[in-house]
Amino acid sequence: MLKVLAVFGTRPEAIKMAPLVKELEKHPAEINCKVAVTAQHREMLDQVLSLFEISPAYDLDIMRHGQNLFDITSRALAGLEKVLTREKPDLVLVHGDTTTTFVAALASFYLQIPVGHVEAGLRTRNKFSPFPEEANRHLTGVLADLNFAPTATARQNLLEEGVPPEKIFVTGNTVIDALLATVRPGYRFNDEMLDGIDYDSRRVLLVTTHRRENLGEPMRDIYRALREVVECYPDVEVVFPVHKNPAVRNVVEEELAGLARVHMVEPMDYQPFANLIDRSYLVLSDSGGIQEEAPSRGKPVLVLRNTTERPEAVEAGTVRLVGTDRLKVAGETRRLLDNKDFYNKMANAVNPYGDGRASTRIVQAIKFHFGISAARPDEFCP
Repeated sequence: MLKVLAVFGTRPEAIKMAPLVKELEKHPAEINCKVAVTAQHREMLDQVLSLFEISPAYDLDIMRHGQNLFDITSRALAGLEKVLTREKPDLVLVHGDTTTTFVAALASFYLQIPVGHVEAGLRTRNKFSPFPEEANRHLTGVLADLNFAPTATARQNLLEEGVPPEKIFVTGNTVIDALLATVRPGYRFNDEMLDGIDYDSRRVLLVTTHRRENLGEPMRDIYRALREVVECYPDVEVVFPVHKNPAVRNVVEEELAGLARVHMVEPMDYQPFANLIDRSYLVLSDSGGIQEEAPSRGKPVLVLRNTTERPEAVEAGTVRLVGTDRLKVAGETRRLLDNKDFYNKMANAVNPYGDGRASTRIVQAIKFHFGISAARPDEFCP
C-alpha cells in the first residue's frame, strides 16, 4: 500500500489538486491517499473542499489577519513537520508555486520523503515576477523527485536545469480536469445580478486582479482602461470579483465605483466562477490559472502582466500579454471587441494545457515510478 499525502493551502492549489485527489481515491487497493491543508487561505480554500467533497486528515489553519510571507512560512513549516513525522508518507504531492508548496517540499526534504511536484517546470526566469511564486516554483523544483509537467515546454525547462528525463512526466494541467467537471449547461447563478445578465446579447468582460507587482499605479491604469472601454461600448458589461486585499479594493473603489455596467462582486466560489468564465465574452486578468482555464472554453484572455510563466498560451494564440499600460489595455480590448476575425482566431486556437485526463496520467506515473505498474503513461500532446 503506497502512502501518499497531498498538501495544499490556497484556493488555486485546491482547485488543481482536487481532481487528482479524487483520482487517487479510485485506487484504494494500491494507494492510501490523505490530504493535509495549511489553510494559507481559509474561506476561499474551504469552499473548494466542500465543492469537491474533500475532507482533510490534517488542517493546520495557519491563516491570520495581516499575515506576511514570514508568518506563512514559519507556521506552515512547523505544522508540517508534525504531520509528516506522524504520517511517514511514501510520497508528498505539492502543486505549483505557493508558499505552502515550497514549505511542504522543504519539510519533506528535511525528513527525506520523496516529493511529487504537480504543474512543474513553469518559468519566467525573473525571480521577482510573479513574486514570490516564481522563486517558490524554482525552489520546489530543486527538491522534487517526480515532476509532473503540464506541457512539453515545461518539460524542456526542467531538462535545461538538469532534471533527469525519467523523472519528468508530461501530463497536461489538472485545472482543465477541474473545469470540465464543474461547468454545467444551463447553470443558474445564486447571485441575482449575475443571473439577470443577458449573456446572449451582452458582451461580458470578466476581470480579476491581485498581483503584488501590479498594486498601486499599474492597477489604477488597468481600471482607467476599463472605464474607457465601458463608456465606449453600450453592450459591454464588466463583472469584477474584487480581491479582498484592501490595497486592491481601495483603488477599485476610487476608479470604478458607481460606473454603469461595472458589477463589482465579492470573490466567487469556484463553481459559479467557472461557469461565469463559460458565459463570458473575454477575460482580462493578472492571474496564472485563468490563462489555462478560459481558453479551454474558447474565451480569449488579455494577461495584465509583463511576463508569464505560461508562454505556450501566447504561442498558441489563446492569450495576449498586454501589461498594465492604460492605452495598451484599452487598445487590445477594443481590438477584440471590434475585430470579429481577430476574436475568432483567439477563441478557436487550440488550448495547449490539457484534455481532462491529467489526473489519470499523474496517478499512472506514480504507480509506474513505485513499481505498481509496468507501463509508463502516455504523454499529453495538444
